[in-house]
Amino acid sequence: MDTKKIGAFIASCRKAKRYTQQQLAERLGVTNKTVSRWETGKYMPDLSLLKPLCEELDITLNELLSGEKIDAEHAANSSEENISNTIEYALRRITGERRVISALLIIAGILFCCSAFLSSDTESRYGVIVSAAGLFLIVFGIFRELPLKAMWKKLCVSLLLFILFLNVLCIVDYMNVVTYNRPPVCRYMTESIFSRNTKMIRYSCPFYKVYRINTDTVNEYYIIDTKNEYTEETVPLSPFDREKSGIRNLLNYRSPYIGDNSNAGNLLNALPLSEFGFVFEIDPDGRGLTVDYHSTDWYSNDDLYIEKALVYNSVCIFLLIDNIEYINWNFSGSSYHITREAVEAGFPDYAVIKSMETGEIDLALFDDCLESKMNDNAFVSARFLSLFIPPASPSGSDLQPSE
Repeated sequence: MDTKKIGAFIASCRKAKRYTQQQLAERLGVTNKTVSRWETGKYMPDLSLLKPLCEELDITLNELLSGEKIDAEHAANSSEENISNTIEYALRRITGERRVISALLIIAGILFCCSAFLSSDTESRYGVIVSAAGLFLIVFGIFRELPLKAMWKKLCVSLLLFILFLNVLCIVDYMNVVTYNRPPVCRYMTESIFSRNTKMIRYSCPFYKVYRINTDTVNEYYIIDTKNEYTEETVPLSPFDREKSGIRNLLNYRSPYIGDNSNAGNLLNALPLSEFGFVFEIDPDGRGLTVDYHSTDWYSNDDLYIEKALVYNSVCIFLLIDNIEYINWNFSGSSYHITREAVEAGFPDYAVIKSMETGEIDLALFDDCLESKMNDNAFVSARFLSLFIPPASPSGSDLQPSE
C-alpha cells in the first residue's frame, strides 16, 4: 500500500470538490492536521473513516486504496489486491499499537519498582505492593509480545520471567539494604519486638532477615542475617550504633601512644556520646585524656545511657591506646575519673579480652564480655560504681564538677 500515492490522491480529490483541509476535517469529525498527515502520506485514515471519506470525495473504496481512478475493466483485479493490502496494513497497525501498549506497560512497571525503592515510607506495605504490581506489569507487557502460539507455553515462560525478575529485584533490594541501611522493600513480614531491654524491628525477606536495632534513635543500626542464625534472643545487641562504635570499626584507631591528637579525636568521634559534641585535651606527661561534653549528664540518661557509654568508652580506650593511664569525662553537671589500674582491677574480663603477652584483642570475647553486657542494667551499674571515682582528681591537678 503506497501511502504517499494515496495521500496525493486524497488531496487531488479534495481540491476537485473545492474543500479546504479544515472543511473536510469538519465533515469527518477530525482535525485539519489529521487531513494534512493523510495527504502527505504520513498516516492512513482509520478504517472507520474510509467509507465516510470516500462518500465526501465521491470516490470508491477501491479507488481510495489504489490512489487513483479505476475504470470498470480493471476494478475487479485491483479490488482483490487492495483488500489484501488493507488487511496487511490493518494487521501492521494493530501490531504496532499492541507493541506500544506493551512497551507502556513495561515502562510503567519499571517506574513502579523504582518508586517502591525511592519511597520514604519504609514501614508500610506500600513498597511491597507497588513493587509486586510493577513486576506484574513488566511480565504482562512481555507476555503480550511472546511469539508463542500455545497459551500454556506463554504462561510458563511468563512465570519463569516473573521468578527471574523477582530474584533480580531481591538482589537489588539486598544491595540497597547493605549500602544505605534502609528497611528492605521485598519483605513478606515485619515484626516490632522488644527483647533484652532493646526495641527492634525484624524484616523477613525471601532469602534473609534484617534486624533493625535501636529503632528510630541516633544509635540505630542494622544486622543482616543471611544464614538465618539469629532470633530476637540471640541477635547481637548494643545500646550504641554497632557499625560506628563496634570494636571492628574502633580497631582502626588503635595506637601505642595517647599523644596522637588526630587519632584520639577520631576515636572519640566513633565512640558513644560523640553526638553531644565535645572538646578534648591530652596530658602527655601524665599520659591522660580529658573530654568535655557539651551536655548535662542527667539530661540524656534514659535507661542508664550515660553510665553505659562511660563504661564502654573507658574500657575501649584503655584497650586501644596502650600507654594511657587515666581519663576524665566532664559534663556540665559533673565529672568522672577513671584509671587503667581501676579498669584492670574492677573489670576482670579486661585481661581476657586483651592478651597481656601479645596485646591482641579477642573480638568474640569483647562482644561477649563487654558489648553484650551493655544491655544489662545491673551489670552496668555495678561496673560503673567499681570503675569510676567522682569527682575526678588526676595526679597533679584537681578536677571539680562543673558549676
